[in-house]
Amino acid sequence: MDQNNVKFSGGINIAVKIPKSKYEKTVSFYRDILKLEITEKPITNSTVSRTHEVKFGNNILWLDCVENYTHSETWLELRTPDIENAVEYLRQNGIETCDELEEIPKENHWIMDPAGTVFILDKERGANPVE
Repeated sequence: MDQNNVKFSGGINIAVKIPKSKYEKTVSFYRDILKLEITEKPITNSTVSRTHEVKFGNNILWLDCVENYTHSETWLELRTPDIENAVEYLRQNGIETCDELEEIPKENHWIMDPAGTVFILDKERGANPVE
């Protein structure tokens, strides 16, 4: 593997994991106070009970209601043209996948930076960033 060929870029998706006790007030903040475009989306996930999509400039902010959290966390999207090559590169640099965090498609992976920020590793797409 040529480590010089591994490339990463930021994706458009940002997820905020919000404790259930603070979820309604948080949704209200984005919808009623900031007046951003917000839509509840159906979700079938063992760790996320509800989700709202917020148009956040050129990004999409996902407000995820989680049952077992005591504080919020922000998770980011990281894109790469070759996921498996990127995973091998990350492993060689001491970064392991942590796919047990949340159910995702098998071609994707979760990783964390040393500070604990979670990233979904997703395949880089063509000209349309929301493909």
